[in-house]
Amino acid sequence: MIWLIGSKGMLGQELARAFDQNKMQWVGTDSDVDITSSEALETFAASHDISAGRTGNAASKGKHPEKITWVINCAGYTAVDKAEDDEETARKVNATGPLNIARTARHIGAKLIHISTDYVFGGEERTPYDDDARKNPLSVYARTKAEGEDAIQKEMTQYYILRTAWLYGFSGANFVYKMTSLMNGQQELKVVDDQRGTPTSASTLSDIIIKIISSSDNAHTLFGKNAAIPYGIYNCTDAGEASWFEFAQKIYEYGKKYGRITGSCEISACTSEEFPQKARRPAWSVLDKTKLQSALHVKLPSWESALEKFIKSDRFQLL
Repeated sequence: MIWLIGSKGMLGQELARAFDQNKMQWVGTDSDVDITSSEALETFAASHDISAGRTGNAASKGKHPEKITWVINCAGYTAVDKAEDDEETARKVNATGPLNIARTARHIGAKLIHISTDYVFGGEERTPYDDDARKNPLSVYARTKAEGEDAIQKEMTQYYILRTAWLYGFSGANFVYKMTSLMNGQQELKVVDDQRGTPTSASTLSDIIIKIISSSDNAHTLFGKNAAIPYGIYNCTDAGEASWFEFAQKIYEYGKKYGRITGSCEISACTSEEFPQKARRPAWSVLDKTKLQSALHVKLPSWESALEKFIKSDRFQLL
């Protein structure tokens, strides 16, 4: 059974939907189980060792659900600018929380999938960062996420840390919904053009997580003992790269194409200095996904194709 932590967040809701579609048994927690409390996590894990509470469609009435074998941590303090003034809370959620989760997962013999960020890098490179590149976080948010990675690596061995970037999804506020709303209400819009990364659909990340679980769970029966994807850190975004300005241009293009944007809006590029923010962002945070694609034998979709699929979907809804 899968324990989905942060089940009410953007990625968590996408995963919950995918688990149900794939008939995978899961139990979800959010603010009801405090990840900054090791006792709260251990108590929940113990109470669900033999019997589960809320599970997905795979749960069968009258049958004992399986014990927790996977823990997925989608929880995080993601308010990048706010973290500059709230370092204590950011560290508790992004560093102490993952440490507690890793410890609990290890105690119950479960594998861990943890979501991290491209912001652990400083942006000084101009070629994609590989999975083992030196970290150089520039902000409180980035530092605490890097600390969370380090804590997991020290605490256990059966983990997958997935670094993603510029994430958007159907549930919750994100850049795509924000830009679409602004483009419908304004005739002119400036967007930063000197920060480059990779827009990533929560659907892509959700698909990869399910592939990792399936690869590991089926490895022995299908491929032999050592065929599962090796534990470790994996960069995981859609393919390609863009600036925020280029991202916004595509949102406008597809928004007009599929009727999400009904008016006209002129989008112009600006520098980060023209759009000051409290927390420093890496100017370059493109990630190399070679290791992930090789391990899972997959080809990640381009960020443009994933974005178009998102905007034309019946699930697209402005908040």
